[in-house]
Amino acid sequence: MARSGYTSDFMSTPNVNLPSDIRVNRPERCQREWRPFSLEEYISSDHRVRIVWCYVESLDVSPLYKKIKAVKSGAGRNAVDPRILIALWLYATIDAVSSAREIARLTESELAYMWICGNVSVNYHMLSDFRTENCDFLEKVLTTTVAALMHSGAVTLETVAQDGVRVRANAGSSSFRRQATLEKCLEQAEAHVKKLAEQESSDASKAQQSARERAAKEQLERAKDSLRQVTQLTEEREKRKKGTGAESRCSTTDPDARKMKMGDGGYRPAYNVQLATDGGARIVVGVSVTNVGNDFEQMAPMHEKIINDYGRTPENYLVDCGYPAVSQVTELEKGGTRVYAPVHGEESMRKRGKDPFARQKRDTDESYQFRQRMATDEAKELYKKRPSIAEFPHAEFRNRGLTQFRVRGHRKVLAVALWHAITFNLMRMINLGVFM
Repeated sequence: MARSGYTSDFMSTPNVNLPSDIRVNRPERCQREWRPFSLEEYISSDHRVRIVWCYVESLDVSPLYKKIKAVKSGAGRNAVDPRILIALWLYATIDAVSSAREIARLTESELAYMWICGNVSVNYHMLSDFRTENCDFLEKVLTTTVAALMHSGAVTLETVAQDGVRVRANAGSSSFRRQATLEKCLEQAEAHVKKLAEQESSDASKAQQSARERAAKEQLERAKDSLRQVTQLTEEREKRKKGTGAESRCSTTDPDARKMKMGDGGYRPAYNVQLATDGGARIVVGVSVTNVGNDFEQMAPMHEKIINDYGRTPENYLVDCGYPAVSQVTELEKGGTRVYAPVHGEESMRKRGKDPFARQKRDTDESYQFRQRMATDEAKELYKKRPSIAEFPHAEFRNRGLTQFRVRGHRKVLAVALWHAITFNLMRMINLGVFM
């Protein structure tokens, strides 16, 4: 039988120092065999993938089944069960795998992924589309899971902490263009689409021609969106600065992305991912994504979202110094929630000999009440818990590969953030012993 593997002289040279009277079992990899084992037998009863599948089976996937067009009385092949795709993305997120192509490869080589598929074939295009096309379903999964935990008493929403982190967008800094350049890009994209529609390439198949036309149309839509958004940004800049300042720019590859100040002090295209976390169970209860680089006006919308989703008002709300605008604090305090955050400008006011907890000119009664509260030792003691609550899920997201988005557009970015939040909550439920 022919030798397989490396063919270099070093590897093919026999070991002349081997004793001739010894007997050893050497590997034989070319013998064809039939092994009477099923995938079920290869996965142990306590394997983590079984917990993931058990969780997926507990979900209501009827909205996804309604989208399937393959029926018993119709033509065509069967659709892939959505539960398989959900389980693949959850398990891949746990393994810090964020590439649809990599997951497709793992379904042919790794036992856990093969077990999820159960001999059902999937491809990277199917996986990529499924990840980003079901944002509403993912939001429902997050809220129903948290609601079930609230019913069991694991989540109380007595104390909620919110924090945001800037995550690199899938767009380069050089893709940002001014309005005049974007208008030229739009003209070129329109001309390219028209040219592809008029000519038929003899050296390309129908699939290749369709792919080219689809890519050209997507480029055209991005160009239109970029031009629309840069016009909007210019109008907003003129309102704020009365027409002065530099021209606004927008990305040609991801029009929704904005340049933001990152953790290292540099400015890069990014999205601002906001998470609200329950203080007791450390379960993520709210996810939002914005292209605003600061957190100044992000507290009230998330607070309102929590109340609408779960019908319960948090008693305590912990945020860092970037959140407590007077209007935001006033809104939460009027709604019955106590805000805990550093008083804005506390250190500088102390240096100037002023009392940071005294009433200021812009203060409302509610914001003044917030200042008075933060002067107490009880408030300072409660606020010490904020990092362990609010920053914990963000750290886990990064550990599982969320350092840069692989997708473009606000809706798709939100879907990826929701996948990470659902996965994080699943692992927290396992650690807390509420889902085994």
